[in-house]
Amino acid sequence: MSTQLLTPAAPSTLVFVPELVYFEPDALNYPKGQRILEWAREQKLDIHMTTSHNQIRDLPGESELEKYRIAKRTLVVGIRKTLKFDTSKPSAEYAIPIATGCMGHCHYCYLQTTLGAKPYIRVYVNTDDIIGAAKQYIEERAPEITRFEAACTSDPVGLEHISGSLRELIEFMGTQPLGRLRFVTKYHHVDSLLDAKHNKHTRFRFSVNADYVIKHFEPGTSRFEERIAAAGKVARAGYPLGFIIAPIIWHEGWEQGYAELLDKLYASLPPEATTDLTFEMIQHRFTKTAKNVIQKRYPKTKLEMDEEKRKYKWGRWGQGKYVYPDEQANALREFITERIFDKFPDAKIEYFT
Repeated sequence: MSTQLLTPAAPSTLVFVPELVYFEPDALNYPKGQRILEWAREQKLDIHMTTSHNQIRDLPGESELEKYRIAKRTLVVGIRKTLKFDTSKPSAEYAIPIATGCMGHCHYCYLQTTLGAKPYIRVYVNTDDIIGAAKQYIEERAPEITRFEAACTSDPVGLEHISGSLRELIEFMGTQPLGRLRFVTKYHHVDSLLDAKHNKHTRFRFSVNADYVIKHFEPGTSRFEERIAAAGKVARAGYPLGFIIAPIIWHEGWEQGYAELLDKLYASLPPEATTDLTFEMIQHRFTKTAKNVIQKRYPKTKLEMDEEKRKYKWGRWGQGKYVYPDEQANALREFITERIFDKFPDAKIEYFT
């Protein structure tokens, strides 16, 4: 009798558990704040009080790099005071803020610079206030549909086991004829959202990429196979599904990498996932500030950030970023677009940027 050698399954990516938790005093006046405090005690976490997230200083660590890594494992529970929502083009009309910061270590992430010296993770307990503000925005734009992006400053799926805020938003938007919710995730921890009353008003999107990109630049996130298995669950639960291919990175063998990505999606997704399916494509870009921060925080990164090989593109606030030259950008867009429509002829590509 022959013996077949089995490859052991990779361990499941664990949910995020912080090392340090800070509470703003007012956060404990909310039921959600009390629930998170109870959870933190059950986890036997190191709990502190702070007057404000801006007062969190002197995190442990011998070097700036160590302090950064501890900050990424620090949770701040507080109040969202600013209820004016930022715009979120081209994804949605507005960004809806339920959390800030991310536990992932994606080298290319724009949060490296937008969060600057405060890379810790914040969750907001005054969800009712945030939902109330969203309702006002919906009413102001009636009879137009208003879309809200919940993942501009965080990966809310990765925090859902702590906050429960995403489910609240999903069920609120399910009751709004003119409200729609969108978010994107690199995590597979979706089970608590599968029975939410979404009424097909929430588009659940997963960030996917070529193996090379996930392997070298996305530590601390769920594996590709876990994300796709979660996408199947989400589709079977009736959510409209989408994929964001971002950042698209020009690398040796990129054609094969992105072709294999679409092949794997096609082979893995259930039939439910291919109806009302959307794709968004974002090429890799960086600023000079981002490059400096990334190289300090990930000194061994293989991320290509050579200004001489890039095109400078002005932004709307007078600040520019480096993107691929037109010839490369067009090659990436055309190649991936063709593969998407080959595998998913009924899919919609929302944008390439």
